[in-house]
Amino acid sequence: MTKPTKGELEDKISRALTQWEKEYLGRGPLSVKTDIVRNMIIVLLKGILTPAEKHLATSLDGMLSIKRIRADLIESGNDQLKQIMQDITGFSVLSFHTDVSTRTGERIIVFIMNDHFDFL
Repeated sequence: MTKPTKGELEDKISRALTQWEKEYLGRGPLSVKTDIVRNMIIVLLKGILTPAEKHLATSLDGMLSIKRIRADLIESGNDQLKQIMQDITGFSVLSFHTDVSTRTGERIIVFIMNDHFDFL
């Protein structure tokens, strides 16, 4: 079996996270872009907010509420996300970090893996 290229691995991660979002959160992002750098997997998900969330985000309290709820939802799927990354890459996840922009409707997730990726 040949080792996947960096681009193939990034694409596989993007597709897996899109599927996870659809199954776990009930709707998927409009687009996903994954980049692998050293021991980090950086994922940008666009178009994640619902129309109601976009409307709610126009106030400070609404924006903070969306950020808190979205962070709690992702945290509740923490084990699943780590397992997906390990299944795809063969590396375990040391930590992951995420934030949502209520202005742009984007989420960024950064996975810190236990080893560096070695692409030819």
